[in-house]
Amino acid sequence: MSVAIEVQDAQRRFRGGGGMFGAARDVRAVDGVSFTLQTGGVLGVVGESGCGKSTLARMILGLLPLSGGSILVDGQDLSAMDRRARARLIQPVFQDPYSSLNPRQSVEEIVGLPLAAQGNSQGNISAVARRDRVMEMLGRVGLSTDHASRQPSQLSGGQRQRVAIARALVLRPRIVVCDEPTSALDVSVQAQILNLLAELRAELGLTYVFISHNLAVVEHIATEVAVMYLGRFVEQAPTQALFRAPAHPYTQALLASVLTPEPGAPIPDVGLGDSYPDPANIPSGCRFHPRCKVAQPGCATHDPAEVVRDGRRVACVLAA
Repeated sequence: MSVAIEVQDAQRRFRGGGGMFGAARDVRAVDGVSFTLQTGGVLGVVGESGCGKSTLARMILGLLPLSGGSILVDGQDLSAMDRRARARLIQPVFQDPYSSLNPRQSVEEIVGLPLAAQGNSQGNISAVARRDRVMEMLGRVGLSTDHASRQPSQLSGGQRQRVAIARALVLRPRIVVCDEPTSALDVSVQAQILNLLAELRAELGLTYVFISHNLAVVEHIATEVAVMYLGRFVEQAPTQALFRAPAHPYTQALLASVLTPEPGAPIPDVGLGDSYPDPANIPSGCRFHPRCKVAQPGCATHDPAEVVRDGRRVACVLAA
């Protein structure tokens, strides 16, 4: 099996304003992320808001330049590709189907736009061939030819997300980056979209990078999971192994925070506090130690080395 994506020490820093009197500071949104994803795999990336998940997704898509490190797609350096070549390899499905589609265009125009944007790089595809490709893709995502003439305002939320998926796949990319693709949808529709993504992955041999807050969604679709905290992966493992026996204290806290449907069950207190960590003020040593219930004396001063064992990567002194 070939490698679809190889990320090596990827970094992205932003210069944060310090206000009227404060000094500007660097915000390390992504701070040394490395992983390899095999063709046909699904990497689920989870973590709290502000941990760097969406920034990482935009870096993989080429929408944000790297401050350091490299991203290889099919063995090619992402930063060395032009936009059209990158678009033929990797495509996004964004969170909100209400804002990611042009309300003034028809479904046919929206789905066919990537083909039109490619121009001569697609062999100057004719209008007839372009329409055939669009209709084929609409059928693959469960829409009929009748939907082609409609505008987004005439579709339900689930149908709009199907249009967004069709637009992402019309160029037949190898990799799709899904950034919270179901969080804006009703629960019943979420399951339909997840099943559709799974079917398309099997049919077309796709590779997914799947960003989500919803652990149940990630458990359902991912083949492996990376847990992100303050710009770094603190644990990465095959999905079943991670959910069965999480090794990092932060991963354990995330899984313990999942609400149950039992009537009268209290909200779980996992000891993470009420506020999110500040990426502009990263603690010394292990960046999770101020919130960790099992922190050791050296955690405040020593950044833990990553331990690799049985296909699992964990950045914690307890894992050693």
